[in-house]
Amino acid sequence: MVSPVMSVPRYGVNTLSDLLPAVLGAVTGDDSTTTLGLAGVRRVCVLLVDGLGAQQLAARAEHAPMLSSMTGETWTSTFPSTTATSLASLGTGRPPGQHGIVGYLTAVEGYDRPMNPLHWQLHGQAGGRSTKDGQAGGRSTKDGQAGGRSTKDGQAGGGGSSPKGSSDLLTTLVPEEFQPHPTVFEQATAAGIAVSRVAPSYQRESGLTRAVLRGGDFAASVSAGDLVARTVSALSRGDRSLVYSYWSELDLTGHVRGPSSDAWSFELRQVDSIVEAVAARLPADAALVVTADHGMVDVADRVDVDTTPTLSRDVTMIAGEPRARHLFARPGAASDVAERWRETLGEDYLVVGRDDAIDRGWFGPVRPAVARTIGDVLALALGSGAVVRSGAEPNQSALLGHHGSLTDAEIRVPLLITRS
Repeated sequence: MVSPVMSVPRYGVNTLSDLLPAVLGAVTGDDSTTTLGLAGVRRVCVLLVDGLGAQQLAARAEHAPMLSSMTGETWTSTFPSTTATSLASLGTGRPPGQHGIVGYLTAVEGYDRPMNPLHWQLHGQAGGRSTKDGQAGGRSTKDGQAGGRSTKDGQAGGGGSSPKGSSDLLTTLVPEEFQPHPTVFEQATAAGIAVSRVAPSYQRESGLTRAVLRGGDFAASVSAGDLVARTVSALSRGDRSLVYSYWSELDLTGHVRGPSSDAWSFELRQVDSIVEAVAARLPADAALVVTADHGMVDVADRVDVDTTPTLSRDVTMIAGEPRARHLFARPGAASDVAERWRETLGEDYLVVGRDDAIDRGWFGPVRPAVARTIGDVLALALGSGAVVRSGAEPNQSALLGHHGSLTDAEIRVPLLITRS
């Protein structure tokens, strides 16, 4: 049995959902945000490096001299520790139980397949709208991937675009209606702050962006150098400015090659050079804040749902991701499903019911509509394992690096600041 160090997010205290509201307060002169060290700033860039976990950065500090020299703290991501959920909390300033994106694959009421929020489309094949309890369909046969630059079922690169077709949800699940509350960017724009978002072009009008990252101008970046140039330019806009910049390649490298690989270390050097270049060009009264959406672990042991029949018994739909699965059970079968998963997975996994997960505060305060999209049973990997689906998710199942659970390696992220 593993004895992992786990961190449950304390929403409201140093989590990703707290960051942008604090930055906005600093730019508008709210004295309550001085604990971030941003008192007196008029311009702030928040650079989110996808996959830059605090533990991984500390272990490879020699590859990141600039990052290692910055004033820093360790914050927590969200649960699950995955890009779509974390970016939703960052952009809205709300915990997952409020904004409703509760996993890499998220159940949506009225559909028999989960949604991939990064692409704003249904995952897999068949079905579509459900005729009973928003569930059914069970095991899909394809990855349902599209858009973006990813080899892992669309998981790399937050906010990928959706293809047109039967799985597309942009018209039937309108992003602005799915998450109607003003984002922090919209609040900043209303306060007269020049807001810019710098990210790959496919994120400009993606469903995820429209739902949780909308507001202000969008500047498409095409490379590391372009990200630096566009970020620096955006910081100089207006009398006060807020810039959100996003870099995805470290996460992609970690998934494909593993977060302990030499490739990950070399990509970390690239990240460090981006940070150094932006920091050297900060205008007066400006600050650069570097953080991440999650960390990552190297997966050594896999349990395959699609070749283990007992794990599919009484399960109508599987959502989430390999280290944080949401299981939807047939009516009255949730306790039996949980017991079978506990017996099969063993002590290296934590298997709990929906109410238990909510009571533990994993999602923060949970709206009733969101509660219904959380699995009847949740299965979290605590060690180096993952629950994969070789038939339904072949690309994702082959990846070396994964995240999503509550271990410190996945949920602890850096919060690093430098000022001009």
